Amino acid sequence: MTNGTAAVSWGPDRIDLFWTSADGALIHRAFRDGVWDDAASLGGTLVSPPAATSWGRDQLQVFAVFPDGALWNRYWDGRAWHDWESLGGELSGSPAASSWSADRIDVWAAGLDGLTWHRWWDGTRWVDWERLPR
Repeated sequence: MTNGTAAVSWGPDRIDLFWTSADGALIHRAFRDGVWDDAASLGGTLVSPPAATSWGRDQLQVFAVFPDGALWNRYWDGRAWHDWESLGGELSGSPAASSWSADRIDVWAAGLDGLTWHRWWDGTRWVDWERLPR
């Protein structure tokens, strides 16, 4: 089991909260208009705490490291959650995520080599992993 919580907001009166269940699944709960929704499982087998970011109104991306050491992600497109997708990598640490626009999502995590690795969405594709210098 891994501990950790991620929270993100994409608009007024809205918070999306993510955490890991005892069996390693991602759990999601939304606060909207002053009321918390029921918690719901988004599946997966997380070995890291989740990281989340929003790139626009009603748009969310959540990341976590899975047992294979790769970074996996799911996203909400305003209508539905898309299935888990592997972004690869050889990671050992907790991810962090950020976005500055609809065309840019960044994610970082510690690699098995102890260095920080970075991958980003450039508006059309996920750019390959880059190792950040010390």
